[in-house]
Amino acid sequence: MPGPRVNDIVARLEKGMVKTREKFSSLSAEGWRALVYEGPPPWTARDLAAHFYSAEVGLLLMARDVAAGGQGAPEGFDFDGFNAQEQQRLAGMAPQEVLASLAQARAETIEFARALTEEQLDLVGRHPALGRVSIEVMLTAIYGHQLMHMREALARLG
Repeated sequence: MPGPRVNDIVARLEKGMVKTREKFSSLSAEGWRALVYEGPPPWTARDLAAHFYSAEVGLLLMARDVAAGGQGAPEGFDFDGFNAQEQQRLAGMAPQEVLASLAQARAETIEFARALTEEQLDLVGRHPALGRVSIEVMLTAIYGHQLMHMREALARLG
């Protein structure tokens, strides 16, 4: 049975996904093309959803690596370069495909989190933006990352 910290992380991840899905699901075709960040490069709402998906997959891989005794992100990881590369790779995905992929990635993150012990939450590795942090912080940062961007996007999208 998961411990209290694991349960808290899972609850945040679930709550964040519900809010993200609600906002993105309400967008019209025009809303998906609305500019959220001017850049460079500029990002539309669809690009932001693709970023959420890509970041979720990458950060989960890093957390799994740390849980298995690895270092997490390599030293000097270029997350701006990674984000630009990922935007190109995912450019052909339709908005609903991006949302479905994000939901699947979040389900995998939650499944991973639920399987962790409280002790594993304290394992430390490298996060691409935060440096050396615990798995608990890595997983909480996934939630915080989306929350930060959603607040900024809502200011733009209304």
